[in-house]
Parts: sequence; structure tokens; C-alpha cells
Amino acid sequence: MDPDWLPFHPEPTKPSFELPKGAVDAHCHVFGPANKFPFAPERKYTPCDASKEQLFKLRDFLGFEKNVIVQASCHGTNNDALEDALLSSNNLARGVAVVSSDITETDLKRLDTAGVRAVRFNFVKRLVENTPREVFQIIAQKIAILGWHIVVYLEAQDLEELIPFLRSLPTDIVFDHMARPDISKGTNSKEFNLFRKLMENEKFWCKTSCPERLSKSGPKTNYADVKPFMKLLIENYSERVLWGTDWPHPNMKSHMPDDGNLVDVLQDIAVKPEFQKKLLVDNPSRLYWSN
Repeated sequence: MDPDWLPFHPEPTKPSFELPKGAVDAHCHVFGPANKFPFAPERKYTPCDASKEQLFKLRDFLGFEKNVIVQASCHGTNNDALEDALLSSNNLARGVAVVSSDITETDLKRLDTAGVRAVRFNFVKRLVENTPREVFQIIAQKIAILGWHIVVYLEAQDLEELIPFLRSLPTDIVFDHMARPDISKGTNSKEFNLFRKLMENEKFWCKTSCPERLSKSGPKTNYADVKPFMKLLIENYSERVLWGTDWPHPNMKSHMPDDGNLVDVLQDIAVKPEFQKKLLVDNPSRLYWSN
């Protein structure tokens, strides 16, 4: 792994917050193991191994029943590690793949059978090379036939320019990590108001996740500066919000979060049982297990 890579927390605390029955960790990853599932030669980072066995053990420890596993950019468009984890999950995991525009119908159907229900489009320039919009359009048309959706990873400053393109795509869109708002600008910033306006359209969903990645105040405040953003989205768009741990927290530089503490943030951002059930059970089940 990279010399400055921070491995995931070896002994997370047991959450005090009791998750509702059927709760889904709707954003997590598997890395390798590299000796079985090599990382992509064109990758921008080399992580530690983070196996399906370790992920499922954490799922059970934290109190989740299911996972949505997102293909990480370090594996490129080779989804073998993801597919292996899905096939080993006993129908308790679904997947978000990364594919190339020349993927065949046969390969898409195989991934669908394994449990893939979406593809990820990554627009974060420090993580991936720039992909022409035409390539994404071709992929979108292919996966729409299967009833899949598109997960988008971008940063707030790039949202405005991407909106016409995102609206043109033929599927539902899920934004990773609230489209990465600049927390220092507050919930009334131009960028976050633009994102909120977009969320009024039922085509768009978002993950109210990764306070550890967005926070300026950090774990000492239990990510207090991010909670207003998460709470606002959960309360205003309760039918189209998801939540995930982001384990094993790739490319974290400031600190490595305690996953048990991240789960406890939920009681501050989804303060009513009905919000908790929608966020953690109903919405991910509808999006990933309804077909």
C-alpha cells in the first residue's frame, strides 16, 4: 500500500445507537486481497487489503444486515473482487460497478445476476482520468435496459457545470456523500442551495454519508459541523436518502474514523424513528433489492 495510507480502524467501538431491523450500509468497499484480485495498473492510489470477510464481520458487529458494495477506482473496470463479494454474501449485498463503454450484454447480465444494480461515474479529477461524456452516455443507455441506476461522485464546485449532463441521463442518479459540499461555507451556500434545488427532482437521490471526510472540526467534535447538512437533507428529502460507512475509508489523510462512532452520528441526524427507517431500511431496499 502507499506509504501514507491509513489502514482502517482495527477495533471499532460497539455503537450505542441500535439500528432498525433490516438496516443497510449503503456505501462500502472491498480492496483485493491484491494477491487474488490485483489492483488496476492505471490506479491513482494503492490501498491496504480490505476483504469481503472483514467487511461482513464489521457489518455484523455494527448491527447492519446488508451492504451495498461500491467498486473502488483502484480496481478500475475489473469488477472481479466486487462480484466475488456479492456471490459470497448470501443475497445480503448488492453492488455498484465501474464498467467501460464496450462492456457486453452478456457481462452486464452476469453482473446483474451477481447483484449489481448500478454503475458509478467518477468526476473527482484527483482519483480518475477525465472520461468523455459520450462514453458515460453509452454506458447509461446500456444499463438503463436492466433497470440499474447511476451513482455519481463529484465535488460541489463541479456540480453546476455537470447539471445539464446529469439531467440528460436516462436513469435515477445517486450522489455520493451529498456531492461533497464545502462545509466551511454553511448550509446556505450557493453550491449547497443548488444541490438542494436539484434534490427536489425525484430523479435524484443522495447519500448523507462521510462526515469524517467533509468535516473541518473533526472527530473531537463528533463531526458537529457536518451534521446540519445531513439532517437537513434527511428531513427534506426523506424518501431519497441513503447512508453508508464508507469502510475502509479510502484516501483518508487527517485521521481514521471509528466506525462505531460513525454509526452513533445517526441518532443526531435522523432524530425520528420514521427517518431512521427510511434512511437505513426502506430507501436502500427499494433501490437495491426490489428487482
